[in-house]
Amino acid sequence: MMRTYSFLTVLLWSCMFHAIHMMPSQKRTNKHSRSERITGLSENGGKTLHRTKRGWMWNQFFLLEEYTGPDTQYVGKLHTDQDKGDGNLKYILTGDGAGSLFVIDENTGDIHAAKKLDREEKSLYVLRAKAIDRKTGRQVEPESEFIIKIHDINDNEPKFTKDLYTASIPEMSGVGTSVIQVTATDADDANYGNSAKVVYSILQGQPYFSVDPETGIIKTALPDMSRENREQYQVVIQAKDMGGQMGGLSGTTTVNITLTDVNDNPPRFPQSTYQFSSPESAPPGTPLGRIKANDPDVGENAETEYSISNGDGSDMFDIVTDKDTQEGIITVKKHLDFENKMLYTLRVEATNTHPDPRFLQLGPFKDTALVKISVEDIDEPPVFSRPWYLIEVDEDAKEGSIIGQVVAQDPDITKNAIKYSVDRHTDLDRIFNIYSGNGSLFIAKPLDREETPWHNITVIATEINNPRQSSQIPVFIRILDINDHAPEFAKYYETFVCENAKAGQTSSCSAFFNEPFKNLSEACCCICKLIQTVSAVDKDEPPQGHKFFFELVPEFAVHPNFSIVDNKDNTAGIMTRRNGYSRSKMSTYLLPIIIFDNDYPIQSSTGTLTIRVCACDSWGNMQSCNAEALLLPAGLSTGALIAILLCIIILLGKYL
Repeated sequence: MMRTYSFLTVLLWSCMFHAIHMMPSQKRTNKHSRSERITGLSENGGKTLHRTKRGWMWNQFFLLEEYTGPDTQYVGKLHTDQDKGDGNLKYILTGDGAGSLFVIDENTGDIHAAKKLDREEKSLYVLRAKAIDRKTGRQVEPESEFIIKIHDINDNEPKFTKDLYTASIPEMSGVGTSVIQVTATDADDANYGNSAKVVYSILQGQPYFSVDPETGIIKTALPDMSRENREQYQVVIQAKDMGGQMGGLSGTTTVNITLTDVNDNPPRFPQSTYQFSSPESAPPGTPLGRIKANDPDVGENAETEYSISNGDGSDMFDIVTDKDTQEGIITVKKHLDFENKMLYTLRVEATNTHPDPRFLQLGPFKDTALVKISVEDIDEPPVFSRPWYLIEVDEDAKEGSIIGQVVAQDPDITKNAIKYSVDRHTDLDRIFNIYSGNGSLFIAKPLDREETPWHNITVIATEINNPRQSSQIPVFIRILDINDHAPEFAKYYETFVCENAKAGQTSSCSAFFNEPFKNLSEACCCICKLIQTVSAVDKDEPPQGHKFFFELVPEFAVHPNFSIVDNKDNTAGIMTRRNGYSRSKMSTYLLPIIIFDNDYPIQSSTGTLTIRVCACDSWGNMQSCNAEALLLPAGLSTGALIAILLCIIILLGKYL
């Protein structure tokens, strides 16, 4: 329909130009003309009227674009008043498109368009005209310039800058919210008619969106559009020229509009109650199950945090949020005991972590659900009443005596019977035993604290009906001391006394015959001085520590030669009671000493101190003993023998 309309317009313009191309010009365009002559027909038979000025005569040329007629399109006629009509003048055309787009009849000056022209490619052409005398070859008129202007027709439809637009807008946006602006351009002449006047309209996308007819801005047309109901929209926009009137050309574009998410939906549990179970043996941290509150929002708007708001199991269980799946994972928090509690109830809450203040009026952005967890009974091993046992027993306890008891029981409801036994790997000597029925420990062999003060054994409790269920417990047995050992000399003493010793002289050195000497001077010292102090040891360990007493045996209480003095520090000193001793009469004295302890019952022992009489110098240094004393016992060490010989050599050297 549009093309037919344009063709009729072209024909109309062509007819108009054919009708007027011979008319006299209303405007002189050649400023170089020297004279002018107007040619016309008179009423009395065609006499020619002359004027002194002559020049070019033509109309301003206009030409419609896109001419599609069968003949060439007539543009106009060049004419000069020098043309007598006798064919003596020749018209020549030069300039834009001369000879190719525009051709001229050199005899008549008629100009035709040889091809279809497009205003959008070139809207005007500048040409130059000459008129030449064929006989002389002279220009009868100076060369003159003229313009052929191409008139526009509506032959271009509006075109959008994009074939496809994409846009997004938050869901729940208000009516009239701008989405995107589309733009279409028309290549026709905007200054000529309405060919380039574009009007926008919406062909697809109503009633959700609208478009401004002048600006092409697309806006929302419905309130509260929800992404959860529909996320994608395809809108088709039309741009039509001729101001949108009938017969105008049009183009379309597509706009894909996406509703982006906002946090306008709270999380919701799909069910009000959940059921889970856990074996009582589940360790802390064991996951029991997952629950999820559904949120139709996406991204961070759907992020949910789970917590336990209340319930009798809030101390026994925990819930953590899986950030990847937005699920709540229920886990064991503390050790469970079926016999103590078989069912727990939790109130779990799911809350949006990023609420949008604009939609808080829609309600609380959280939801709750009830979680019930049942504890499953597991056949557990026996449980002892204590984590370990400490038993103390006197070392003189009789064989068969019960020293203590361990107690274990089956924690299950069935309360299976328990039998007890001693792990023999911890009691290889089988000193202890246990009554299998009641867990009483008794002594199987004599005890000796001084040999083994502690015994660490392991007792095993086993279910009779299920021997695979057993437990072990350490039992520490401490053997308490009984004063069953008498004190005795700390070492073997062999003492000497000088023949010239004075009454009341105290011995000062220990016998050296049983120990290696550290140096020569010590050896000499020991030979030259008397031993005066004795001490005692005791294998027992009384709680208050050792306390020893020393005295002579009763029959030696008043000894004519020696006496003993208790130093009150668990030592005693040996004192002489006479002036001078004779080796020839008595070379060796035996002094029996009684040593008592202070524990109950009191224990005592008698130790005999051997005292030999030796010859000494005036300083109390030993020089020689009797013959028996010089015959050293076979038990002396090599070091002692060498030391004695060296001391003798030194003493002899002093008198030589």
